Amino acid sequence: MSEHLCTLSTGDKVYFYDKSIVIYFSGARKILSTSLYNGGYHDDYAAVYNYDAKQGAGMPCEMLADTYVEHMRLVSKRLALDPDKVSGMGTAASMENAVVETMSFKELTVTAIVTGGIETNGGRAGDPADYGTINIMLLLDCDMPEGVMARALVTCTEAKTAAIQELLEGSKYSNGIATGSGTDQTIIIANSASELYMEGAGKHSKLGELIGKTVKNAVKKALAKQSGLTPAKQHDVFRRLKRFDIKPGDMWQAYSAQDAAVVKPEYLLAAEKLAKEDIMLVYTSLYVHLLDQHLWKLISAKEMQLAGQKLLQAIAEQYNVEAEIINEGTLASMLASWQQQFNKIIAQRLHQTEKES
Repeated sequence: MSEHLCTLSTGDKVYFYDKSIVIYFSGARKILSTSLYNGGYHDDYAAVYNYDAKQGAGMPCEMLADTYVEHMRLVSKRLALDPDKVSGMGTAASMENAVVETMSFKELTVTAIVTGGIETNGGRAGDPADYGTINIMLLLDCDMPEGVMARALVTCTEAKTAAIQELLEGSKYSNGIATGSGTDQTIIIANSASELYMEGAGKHSKLGELIGKTVKNAVKKALAKQSGLTPAKQHDVFRRLKRFDIKPGDMWQAYSAQDAAVVKPEYLLAAEKLAKEDIMLVYTSLYVHLLDQHLWKLISAKEMQLAGQKLLQAIAEQYNVEAEIINEGTLASMLASWQQQFNKIIAQRLHQTEKES
């Protein structure tokens, strides 16, 4: 399958073919690429691309050579590109789920072409190393010095992180909120043929503003298309607590130790319903934020415990059950008390249903 996706404001044409999205340059461009393959700063490239390396659904990424660089050179040849005049990025995300987002202000135009998925590999900076990818090709229809391109890369990265944090997607390797994924890659493209010359790409510049808005919107849309990661999907306490290793199956184990008469599917159906209810979601979200603030050393253990107790009391009052007691200001105690509170509400509901039937 091949397709002409769009023509950018620079006149550059964007094509989808051979599991890749390729931007063919129609004039002189400055390139700043984080890719291991022909990365760094260049001003003599003919194209850049993003490549889906999967061999098929559920299959590992293909490797055409012993090293990644040699592999990408072969990919470039397969795309009919000069391997010395391009930079490319590999990913396990599908090119069909790519998002093209464009914003303009007067004569200035910014376009982001993004693929991404962090459902299985999202991480927070400083987490143990692993793999995953959000790939961004960011085209800036203006000229600028090399240093400003580097600043544009920083602004782009901040916008990507903001998008993920606004979705409250958790790291898969720690208790933190994800800031990206393990092998995110970005290519910044500036139009050196443009008469518009920008000397700033930070948050106090119009270019920086457009980069931030464009990238944030594109990343959110790409995550939604690739893995269904949306605000609606995150409206679930188990999604919010997943990074603290709270899972419905484990919750069932604790529940069944107290009430062996309830079968697992009956419990799971009730738990999944309660997990999405507005009251439970909102109070639990506040409760989780207490854990984060304590881990970030913004509040003390005692402050976390006292505020957490008030939130459990509020949940208990809303659901007309007795409030659980948090015995100490530790992460383990806070999580255990929340789980007991949740299961107490489930027990009340299941027993009420049993009486009515």
